Amino acid sequence: MAGQLFRYIRHLKFKYQMKQYILYIFITFLFSLETSAFCFQDLSNPDTTSDGPYIFRDNNKLRARWIENGNLRLDVITPGNFQEIKNDFNFSFEYKDLGDAYIVKPNYSQIYSEIDSISVISDIHGEYDSYIRLLKAVGVIDEKLNWKYGKGHLVILGDTFDRGSKVTEILWHLFGLEIQAEKAGGMVHVILGNHELLVLGKDLTYINEKYRKVEVISATKYADLYSANSVLGKWLRGKPIVITINDILFVHAGISIDMVERRLKIDQINRGFSDMLAGKEIRSDSEYEQLIFLNDDYGPVWYRGYFTELDFSENKTDSILNFYNKKHIVVGHTHCEGINPIFKNKIFGIDAGISNNETGEVLVYKEGKFYRGLISGERLEL
Repeated sequence: MAGQLFRYIRHLKFKYQMKQYILYIFITFLFSLETSAFCFQDLSNPDTTSDGPYIFRDNNKLRARWIENGNLRLDVITPGNFQEIKNDFNFSFEYKDLGDAYIVKPNYSQIYSEIDSISVISDIHGEYDSYIRLLKAVGVIDEKLNWKYGKGHLVILGDTFDRGSKVTEILWHLFGLEIQAEKAGGMVHVILGNHELLVLGKDLTYINEKYRKVEVISATKYADLYSANSVLGKWLRGKPIVITINDILFVHAGISIDMVERRLKIDQINRGFSDMLAGKEIRSDSEYEQLIFLNDDYGPVWYRGYFTELDFSENKTDSILNFYNKKHIVVGHTHCEGINPIFKNKIFGIDAGISNNETGEVLVYKEGKFYRGLISGERLEL
């Protein structure tokens, strides 16, 4: 029934069908070969597309596929050859961390307190270069792209996928940065947005044209590159929809008053989406109806009411904050001209246009105060 739910959600959101791509029928045979760094060459293909790697668990082995200049490459990853792969792709983690991605269990409550420093960025949409520049500017990473934020927390507020052409690079960087942060006493929170759910639900409407080529070259539908047996796919399926840090609630699109009226708590929301992504069977009609609601316009990954509803008021904001016992809500999803605080900093809209060729901004929290973190490194108090 979870698969039916995904199909129904796509029907609600989109009214046209995707183009179909011809796939190579021999990919299973090729990928089963043990040959190290096997390269599928097409010498007549001038394509310069490069992407990956995508790493999968198959019969207790980790197999990678990536594309170099239009050519598909396959390899079995072992402790012995991982250092070379790590260097080639500038990974900041170890071989063991790939396997650990399959055993981490989701945390539904997502409550964190007494955090002194927080940086939040949203709606990166494959714009790796802007993402890196902003994290450097606010002091989250150093010149070698490693964690330098100490015990601080970085929140990625959804929509890393779609539109831009460097989604894979962002995800692998976050995968490694999360591990580095934990070792330093800090934390990286990757929150799921509507575009993560679209791709994981096999709706590829918004992927960059580069990934159409990746589908053909790899003989794999883009969504299947993030299947549950892939490292990144498994890792993403364990990520939350809503988290709280101190007195701040973080969610990709927003918390509507309708969610409060349904008395939906954070652990219920996170568990519902996690079960859906894991393909668990829906046990009742009421559970099915609730998931439909959460995935629709008044749910946490699609809601835009803070900025579009003429009757949305500070009183409604207070009702939402009181229900969750918080003082602030931080959201992305709806484009703003820079970071947009409303109702005296009770709500922050932080989709600052990275995917619209704008420089973007980072919301920075430090010792109880909020700032706009600019690409120049300057901080402006809100």
